[in-house]
Amino acid sequence: PKQAPQRPGSLTIGFEEGVPVRLDGRKLKPLAVLQKLNALGGRHGVGRIDMVESRFVGMKSRGVYETPGGAILMAAHRDLEGLTMDRDLHYLKETLMPRFAALVYNGLWFTREMDALMAFLYESQRYVTGTVNLELYKGNITVTGRQSPCSLYESAVASMEADAGAYNQADATGFIQLHALPLKAHARRVRKLLKQK
Repeated sequence: PKQAPQRPGSLTIGFEEGVPVRLDGRKLKPLAVLQKLNALGGRHGVGRIDMVESRFVGMKSRGVYETPGGAILMAAHRDLEGLTMDRDLHYLKETLMPRFAALVYNGLWFTREMDALMAFLYESQRYVTGTVNLELYKGNITVTGRQSPCSLYESAVASMEADAGAYNQADATGFIQLHALPLKAHARRVRKLLKQK
């Protein structure tokens, strides 16, 4: 990273259903996108990883990897998911990612478990379509913008302004009271048990 260019590099990645298909507006196959990102990211010193990992057989090993294209794609893809995927689906995908990664790492591609995870993955990516703008500089990857025809973001709904009309702050009081019911029940139980001691 210290030897990377003094000026940041800018790029735009286009995705269709979670698959990278464009780089700076040019249609490419996913492998070609990755190869070009490897070269570009490498020049800017991004994607270097030094880690201690647990091998399948139980031993610890240190690995030093250079994955500039993968690091860039992951940053862009995860950002686009944040725009196009609802909270609960996103959470479920995040919880399944370690298991998916373990199957890949251990070479278990052709298993029923992987078939089921892949079916979920394809469904989860149905609306992950759009573009992400990024900047690469001295080992860093910064998302500078994103857009999607499948975006779930609506400024009128997200606004906390009183005159926006989509969000009534008074609704929060009832929500908080309902959400706190199990917490209050637990607190009563703790108080009751403490009195019995």
